Amino acid sequence: MTATIALLGQPNSGKSTVFNALTGLRQHVGNWPGKTVEKKEGTFSHDGKEYAVADLPGSYSLTANSDEEEITRDFISSGKADVVCILADSSQLERSLFMMADYAGINVPSFLVLNMADVAEDQGKKIDAKALEAKLGIPVIQLSATDNKKYEAFFDAMNRAINNKSLINVSGLETELEKIEGYSTLKSIIPDGSIDNYSSMWLSAKAIENDKLVMESLNKYLSSDSLKKLDSIRQNTGGAVSTGNSKFAWIDELLDGVLQEKNDQVKLGKLDRMYLSPVWGKPAVILTILFGLIGSFIPALPFMGLGQAIGGLKTPVAEALFSAGVNEILITIICNVVLQSFSYILQMLGFVFGVVLVFGLLEEVGVMARISYVFDNSMAKLGLQGKSVMPFLISFGCTMGGAAGTRVIDNWGQKVLTIALAWAVPCGAAWSVIPMLASLFFGPGAVLVIVAILVTMVLHMWITAKIFGRKLVKTGERYGMIMELPPYHKPKWGALFRYVLGRTKDTFFRVSKVVLLVCFLFWALSYSFVPGSDPILFRIGKAIEPVTRVFGMGWQLFMAFIASSVGKEGALGVISALFNDGSFYTAFSDAMSGAGVAADLNEVLLSNVTKPEALAFIFAITFNMPCVVALAATYQETASAKWTARIAAYYTAGALLLSMIVYHIGLLIW
Repeated sequence: MTATIALLGQPNSGKSTVFNALTGLRQHVGNWPGKTVEKKEGTFSHDGKEYAVADLPGSYSLTANSDEEEITRDFISSGKADVVCILADSSQLERSLFMMADYAGINVPSFLVLNMADVAEDQGKKIDAKALEAKLGIPVIQLSATDNKKYEAFFDAMNRAINNKSLINVSGLETELEKIEGYSTLKSIIPDGSIDNYSSMWLSAKAIENDKLVMESLNKYLSSDSLKKLDSIRQNTGGAVSTGNSKFAWIDELLDGVLQEKNDQVKLGKLDRMYLSPVWGKPAVILTILFGLIGSFIPALPFMGLGQAIGGLKTPVAEALFSAGVNEILITIICNVVLQSFSYILQMLGFVFGVVLVFGLLEEVGVMARISYVFDNSMAKLGLQGKSVMPFLISFGCTMGGAAGTRVIDNWGQKVLTIALAWAVPCGAAWSVIPMLASLFFGPGAVLVIVAILVTMVLHMWITAKIFGRKLVKTGERYGMIMELPPYHKPKWGALFRYVLGRTKDTFFRVSKVVLLVCFLFWALSYSFVPGSDPILFRIGKAIEPVTRVFGMGWQLFMAFIASSVGKEGALGVISALFNDGSFYTAFSDAMSGAGVAADLNEVLLSNVTKPEALAFIFAITFNMPCVVALAATYQETASAKWTARIAAYYTAGALLLSMIVYHIGLLIW
């Protein structure tokens, strides 16, 4: 690699857009070692040279108040980055430049990109980038990151910063900091180069802010006398408020003669008058998300059609392989594991593509910020931000889509917690089973069953937030949305489609492993390898029936409960086969493809299942793991096998606990 570029900026500054434009499909997502924070890295080529690029976590400053800020600081100061690209929003320049002011004093070459230049121009703002460059001493350019054809200025600024090792001219900032009582004395105690690539000015400012990591480092470096002196001075400096005032004063001085803007009074447009209305805001947001969900099916249809076509190949492929003399076990693996898995995967990819495209569009044009604003207070009660309402509503259609929709949430812990709560929302497949079973057993009382499920859903989400929230979103790290809403943008379709295709490709490779593994596991457990013998799952079910009875399920219903982990519709196919003495393997094979329901299912159920058992079974499959594709999508979005397994185990255990409670309540009633 020629050089490594780190992208630094506040949320909504356009870092991800620049990252996607540079790397295209040459990117990968994981987690930073030992941290629950998403790590995005990739590569790109320019003028025959290869570059690495890291999209650092978005944060509002570099004070060590969160994992995101610590990771960003450590990556920069460690020397892993040859140059730092600082991004600022041209349309909200004063606020957005605070990150640059907080970075100033770190001795790593940098250049400044004033992104969203087209939006600033639409607002009547004029920015003299050359004048700002002269003041800062580093390359400064204006850019519309979504316009992939205008990156030559970016590459030129990047190369100038690397070749000239451009450092920010901090003399103006230091002049402002010197107005803080005791700053100069504090700076004299901390010599340059004492810690990594931090200047004494930067360290002194962070010491005034009582930055915990800086104080830990200074405690190791300075003598006890110097530390006592430092603590004494720091107590009377005014803390982060005083340094913040100094940084904003410096920003004002930098923008003097650089930024010209109209002084027209800001008026809310028609959309904002609707979205921000205390009366119509929430209904408008819910309708926007629901229409978006419906719209996401349109681009998903080709993928779904292809997936169904692959599923339809199982019979002709099996016949062809049988005619060719291929071993029966190999035929079933190819048809009922591989082909069925890729049928699942492609149908799921279609929905991922549609959801990411539609809701990525809402994010790009600025609607997602309004969604977050409207529901921020409501979601904060669960430790989440307003954007989490979108995955919850999508999950009524498909949990996998809800998981995919969490990628608009920039905090990893809140993203995982949102997915964990979204699993409690009964999906469309569950709603295709629940009303039928409830009506069959309880007649007009089915309405009460559905109401009970919805009440349980809300209670389940609240309990889950309490259990997982303590680990994922610590109380001190919970935050909502910055209340200054970004302006609306015109969508850049090329950049949007590149982003969507990149995420879809990444999803395909990541979830294929999960779906293939789970489908193979179910196949192996349900297949009779020795003719005339019972499969492992059948024997386990029969053996543990005394235990499953505690949960209100005989072994047949318990096997159907397990099948619901693959797909909700499949549970009915298993019931049909097992109560009719059908093939156990065929039942599970049909369950994996959502087929196999007998015509006399109603009579079979009424003859073999009591009302308390039916109620327990309804609750068990409703709140069980949604399906194998939801599991794969969860792994894709969390990039954590540990948290995916935790959520799956939690919901399986929770569903059994619920079924036991409901069953014993049912015994009291009937």
